[in-house]
Amino acid sequence: MRRRVSLLVAFVGIAALSIAFVLVGSGLDFAYIIPRRLTKLAAMIVGGIAVGLSSIVFQTIAGNRILTPAVMGYEAVYLLLQALLVLILGTSSLMVLGDYGNFLASILMMVAYSLVIHHWLFKGPQVDTGQPLLVGLVLTMVIGTFTQFVQLRISPGEFAIFQGFSLISFDRVEPVQLLWSTGLVTLVCLAGSRSLAVLDLMALGRDQALSLGVDYQRHARLLLGLIAVLVAVSTSLIGPTAFMGVFVANLAYACAKSERHRMTLPLGCLTAIGMFLIAQLSVEHVFNYRTTVGILINLACGAWFLVLTLRFRDIA
Repeated sequence: MRRRVSLLVAFVGIAALSIAFVLVGSGLDFAYIIPRRLTKLAAMIVGGIAVGLSSIVFQTIAGNRILTPAVMGYEAVYLLLQALLVLILGTSSLMVLGDYGNFLASILMMVAYSLVIHHWLFKGPQVDTGQPLLVGLVLTMVIGTFTQFVQLRISPGEFAIFQGFSLISFDRVEPVQLLWSTGLVTLVCLAGSRSLAVLDLMALGRDQALSLGVDYQRHARLLLGLIAVLVAVSTSLIGPTAFMGVFVANLAYACAKSERHRMTLPLGCLTAIGMFLIAQLSVEHVFNYRTTVGILINLACGAWFLVLTLRFRDIA
C-alpha cells in the first residue's frame, strides 16, 4: 500500500510540474508558445522513460548501482558521429542532413554498434556480463579519445555546432522525431514487459538466477539490445545524459523500498521526467537562460555519483 502511495505522489508531482511548465509565463499563447512547450514536454516524457528504463535494467544486469549504460560506449559513438559529420560537412552539416537525417543516422549508428559488440562478446556459451562491461568501458575511452582528436581538427564555428549536440536540449526536438521516438520506446516497453519476472530473478545475482532456471545469457543479450535502442532514442532526441541514470535509478530504489521492477521501473521513469522538468523550469525562471539543462543535470547527478562512489568504497 505504501509503495502505491509513493507512485501516486510521484504521478501527482509530475502532473503539477508539467502544468507549471506549460502555463507559467506562456501568456496563454495557444498559437505558438503552448504548442511548442507541449512538444518539449512530450520529449521530456519520452526521454525520461528511456533513461529510467535503460538505467535500472542495466544496473540489474550489471549487478552494480553506480553504473549506467554510458559505460558501454553508446553515447561515445553518438558524439564521435557528430564530430565526424561536422568535420566532413562543416557548418552546413545540419542543412545537408535535413531535420531528420542526423536523428535517424544517430539511432542507426548506435544500434549497429550495439549489435556488433553483442555479437562479438556473446559468442561463447559461458560469457559473463562482466566482460562486456569491461570491453564497453575500454571502447568508451578509446572512442572518446578519438572524438577529442577530431575536435582539434574543426574550426571554432564548427565546434559550436558540435557542442550543441553534446548537451541535453529540448529545443531541437521536431514532431516527426518525437513520433518516431515514441514508437520505438513503446515497442521496447512491449517487448520488455514479458521480462519483468525474469528481471526480478536476475536482480538476485547471476548464480542465483541460473539456479532458478533462468537462461541468463539469452535474457542478458536481449535486454542489452533493448537498452541500446532506448539509449539511442534518448541520446538522438535530447542529447547525452551521462550520470543521470545513476541518480534516477538510486532514487527509484529508495522510494520503492523494493527490488521488484514493477515498482522501480515506473518510479525511475517518473524521476527522470521530474528531473527534466525541474531543470527546464530552473533554466527559464531561476537562471533566466544563463545556463543549460545539461549543465544543471550533470552537476547534480555528478555530485550524486561521487557521493555514491565514496559510500560504496566505505562499505567495502
